[in-house]
Amino acid sequence: MPTALKHTVDPRPDPRIERSRQVILAAALAELGAVGYGGFAIESVAARAGVGKSTIYRHWPDKLALIADAFRKLQDERDPELETGTPREKLARILRHVADVVVDSPFGKCLPAMIEAAERDPALRRYHHRFQAEANKPTIALIASAIASGDFPAGRDPKLTAQALIGTIFYRRLMTDAPFTPAEAVALIDTVLGSEV
Repeated sequence: MPTALKHTVDPRPDPRIERSRQVILAAALAELGAVGYGGFAIESVAARAGVGKSTIYRHWPDKLALIADAFRKLQDERDPELETGTPREKLARILRHVADVVVDSPFGKCLPAMIEAAERDPALRRYHHRFQAEANKPTIALIASAIASGDFPAGRDPKLTAQALIGTIFYRRLMTDAPFTPAEAVALIDTVLGSEV
């Protein structure tokens, strides 16, 4: 009795499609940084990427889905290394990373426009809140673990502590003419959590 041939599907993505996606995501970040959320248009991203609009719509249903993927890509590429070092060193690395992203990245360049647009667009506001909540999870977990181990002072609320640290960076970017610099990370930790003994 002849054996039926099994049809197997290659689980790896087509390299041409993956290359095209990466070019489009990079173009989306560049476009967002240049014109902000309000001026962001799929047509302009397609022109920057050198593809047709239909190619973009095959992968993303709308501009928010495309922007969300672009931010995810940016986050994955720039996430700090947290495998080594003391809790304080890891936390300083996170704060330097946030300071760098908020000041010197497509995300930082369009941050004011994204916040303003979120006031008018409920879908963008929900996305923005989800994105920030996910982005802050590693910092909150690190602080909670360091409090439990005695590396950070007892009795601190991990979420509130993370908000105090990261909120300072966003406040300086959005509300002052002196953006927070990565070099200030240790001083900020000392101010919020106390100096290392």
